Amino acid sequence: MRFAIGLAQALVPALFMNVYIVGLNQISDIDIDKVNKPYLPLASGEYTLKTGIAIVTAFAIASLAMGAYIGSQPLLWALLISFALGTAYSIKLPFLRWKRSAFAAATCILAVRAIIVQLCFYMHMQSFVFGRALIMTRPLIFATGFMCFFSVVIALFKDIPDLEGDRFFGIQSYTVRLGQERVFWVCIQLLLAAYGVATVVGASSGILWARCAMVLGHAVLASILWYHASQIDLKSKAAITAFYMFVWKLFYAEYFLIPFMR
Repeated sequence: MRFAIGLAQALVPALFMNVYIVGLNQISDIDIDKVNKPYLPLASGEYTLKTGIAIVTAFAIASLAMGAYIGSQPLLWALLISFALGTAYSIKLPFLRWKRSAFAAATCILAVRAIIVQLCFYMHMQSFVFGRALIMTRPLIFATGFMCFFSVVIALFKDIPDLEGDRFFGIQSYTVRLGQERVFWVCIQLLLAAYGVATVVGASSGILWARCAMVLGHAVLASILWYHASQIDLKSKAAITAFYMFVWKLFYAEYFLIPFMR
């Protein structure tokens, strides 16, 4: 019960903060989304700008209020840092809107998805929920390192379907600078390398069932990735967008394998 409560304490405000970050990005990118993603609520006119601002403001306040009320310092710091980086990533203010820089955009995503989420959520569960001493465990080190690879891939891949609008509005993404096909295959190679390392690390486990789960699990995911990548039509924006959503499924699937790290 304690685990379930602690998990909910982390997931609900984190989900609210994610709504704020994604929503703010859509508010800041209405003109770009009319080219890249005309189906989104603001770009399509389904929601007004005023409604969008009200929604993201409410979710940001709710997320930070919940973090403060729960009283977990690691959780609150995770929310505050995510709020700061998510705002700096999108908002149109001097020295901000870091998404205009490919490196700054990738750094924001990596910092939140790979480092802040792993470390702060671990500290929330370990120290605040269970009252245990903080130690660097193999699963934590593995999760942080693996998600660094994955976050770089997500940071690169998210711009592949958006080439047309980003180029028109001067967003200097790596896709704009290097081309869709080259960035796509760099992403695939990075993910395959990550799965390869994960397989080797898993094979080093001294527990048979954990070793089998890590090796077979990552081998299966790598095979599925390669199969889908070899079938994609890079000239189809719909196909690229669908593959990007598939990459997110692989991202979350990894959390089912991380507990087998021993």
